[in-house]
Amino acid sequence: MQSNQVTVDGIARAAEVIDPVFLGTPQYRAEPLDEVVGAKVVVKVETVNPVRCFKGRGADFRLAATEPGATVVCASAGNFGQGIAYAARKRGAAAVVFASAAVTDSKLARMRQLGADVRLVDGDFDAAKLAGISFAETEGHEFVEDGRDPAVSEGAGTIGLELTRWPDPFDAVVLPLGNGALAAGVGRWVKAHSPATEVIAVSAAGAPAMHRSWHSGRVEPTDAVDTIAEGVAVRIPIPEALHDMADVVDDVVLADDETVLRAMRALLASTGLVTEPAGALGVAAMLADPARFAGRPVATVLTGSNLPSDRAAGWLWGKG
Repeated sequence: MQSNQVTVDGIARAAEVIDPVFLGTPQYRAEPLDEVVGAKVVVKVETVNPVRCFKGRGADFRLAATEPGATVVCASAGNFGQGIAYAARKRGAAAVVFASAAVTDSKLARMRQLGADVRLVDGDFDAAKLAGISFAETEGHEFVEDGRDPAVSEGAGTIGLELTRWPDPFDAVVLPLGNGALAAGVGRWVKAHSPATEVIAVSAAGAPAMHRSWHSGRVEPTDAVDTIAEGVAVRIPIPEALHDMADVVDDVVLADDETVLRAMRALLASTGLVTEPAGALGVAAMLADPARFAGRPVATVLTGSNLPSDRAAGWLWGKG
């Protein structure tokens, strides 16, 4: 299997290049959360930036050399598209984002606010990606694929660089898993600088393709996805992402939607932080398997907070 290999040197370069607005995000002991999950939890909050998610890091690093007037095409469940739109606008480039017609309203609105030409496609994220690739090839534009492009993963890997500045080593770092850029990038840095730290990636139970594929060592797509965590609802895994994860991720686990909702509500009640479902997957994994994490120093990344307006109250407070 060929791979665009994610490197430690690339992550270090990314930390020097990425727009500072995305770097140095808060990371702290969330002591009230300890009582809920049983672990000694450090949260890294990737929701306090212009796109309210971690995707700005990889997008900005990937587009660092983009020329004014260029057109960049991507596919997105909404967050990566925001990152690409932000980075393209900063450089005077155009962004065309292909997304599912079911994309979250807040994500769609923000992509358009940032100047993206958003093309909605019937079907899921993977259908949108196929449409985006076809469009880019036909029009002669560059297609940037989250999870396949090493610069995107290296940009996400700067989160690992910042986590390893914590004064004490973590027993585990628990990461949401979608296309794999976050796990590949953070895992690469963490394993290079704290090899004893366990790197655990978490997929949604209703979108188990990455989980199945990592465990089997081969690409195992699913016919459909069914989860509220649409930000990680991957149906067709990317071979390069699986390869880049292979030697830096220790385990891939699943969390179901009910547990994700418990995690979102626990985060709000104990820390005051709002997350979208995909952003709470790390905490959901701790709730799903408390014995595994009991008493251990654990870090998790809260990857996004772009909630749909019509479901936020129900998800967070059980209302509406």
